[in-house]
Amino acid sequence: MTESMNKSGAFSWRRFLGNIAAIGIPVALQNLLTTTGSMVDTVMLASLGENTVGAVGLCASYASLMFSSYWGFLSCGMIFFSQYWGAGDDDGINRAYGLTLAFVAAVVGVFTALALAAPYACMSIYTDSETIRQIGAGYLRIVGYAYPLQILTMLMGAVLRSTEQVRIPLVGGIASVVTNCVCNYILIFGKLGLPKMGARGAAVGTVIASAVNLLIVAGASLALHKPYIFEFRRHFRWNRSFIAEYSRKNLPILANEVAMGVANLLIGIVFGHQSEPVIAAFAVFRTLEGLIIALFSGFSSAASVLIGKHVGAGEPEEAYRCEWRIVYLCSGIILVAFALLLAVRRPLLSAMSLSGESYTAGTWFLVIYGIAALIRMQNWVQNDSFRAAGDPSFGALREIAFMFAMVLPLLYLGNYVLHAPVPVLFALCYCDEPIRYVMMQKHVYSGEWIRPVSEAGRAAMGAWKEYHRQCRAEGRVLR
Repeated sequence: MTESMNKSGAFSWRRFLGNIAAIGIPVALQNLLTTTGSMVDTVMLASLGENTVGAVGLCASYASLMFSSYWGFLSCGMIFFSQYWGAGDDDGINRAYGLTLAFVAAVVGVFTALALAAPYACMSIYTDSETIRQIGAGYLRIVGYAYPLQILTMLMGAVLRSTEQVRIPLVGGIASVVTNCVCNYILIFGKLGLPKMGARGAAVGTVIASAVNLLIVAGASLALHKPYIFEFRRHFRWNRSFIAEYSRKNLPILANEVAMGVANLLIGIVFGHQSEPVIAAFAVFRTLEGLIIALFSGFSSAASVLIGKHVGAGEPEEAYRCEWRIVYLCSGIILVAFALLLAVRRPLLSAMSLSGESYTAGTWFLVIYGIAALIRMQNWVQNDSFRAAGDPSFGALREIAFMFAMVLPLLYLGNYVLHAPVPVLFALCYCDEPIRYVMMQKHVYSGEWIRPVSEAGRAAMGAWKEYHRQCRAEGRVLR
């Protein structure tokens, strides 16, 4: 009987919610603060015109492609971090951290080099507006220096969160947001005797804030003697079997994240070639979407750590029971979040200088996304949970297949052949979510997504599979 079950075998919601809150609330708070900082930046830049907002928004799309590429490695690392944490395997965590570090360093090197050496070419992929290209290139050439700092900080934060050490990343995130807002105000508008730099000032502020975040996370981890991050001699003790297992888990995740990054690039191209008001509205929507993702990613991170910890500790039944409740909890969180966002959409959009056509487009984006996200976010959390439990392939293959066989063909048909209205084009971006949701729910019920990487986890699987088989044969559902 596992720690989250009482003597009668009933599931303890109190303990479950406590475990989710202990990780999820600090992570969500950090993400919300970061997104709020981005919103403040957008409000500041809005005073410089819609073209500036649109240019910086398209630069964010470039950064998203980079994060999609590196997130595949980081997500794979978190499978090992959380499961080895549950199993008490410190050497395993260190090996996984070192291998993940090697991969993400290679990824960030490529994207940083492109941003610094060919920013105009990067912007030309996203838009044909010469004004937006010029503004965006100036921003990208500077903000590229922040990418290595941001990704290294994220990797450190990932291993800290996976081992249930959430305060240090939170403190670093708060300091980074405050620094970013202050520096951007000074540099964008030329305060304290400094020149007015506009969008380039926002880029400099991002670099400074990223450096502050890294120094706090690294410095606090070193000063407080937190394990794993600075144990360099233990990071690179890999053997062939470990690299092979890491690669097997990593390949579908990496393919998923890179494919979705490319898909978002193609979607961004469609909306980047609309009218300039629509481009500005799309950039503002991405910022507001970040509020929901910030809140939800904290919840999803907590769920992944909890699932991975149970699987790694040899508690597959508890992981299975938690997964069902995670889906229910997800629905409630998203409903509340979008009700609040839609209730305040008018002042938000107006504060970001949207009016007329851009305001109308921004409203449509929020309403459609609000409807789609209830299913989209449940698919997201289930996919993250499958990954944490050691099954990265199921969700990845279906997300890739539906995106490239259904969503993108319909979007490009609607835009370039049928010339559909912008709201219709935007709705097509989410047309696959209900179909994938049914598939994901069936996979949850099967229990086949529980695939441990730790010895303790593997040892428990024989009894678990037999017990689950008997329950299904008798028509009983473990919830």
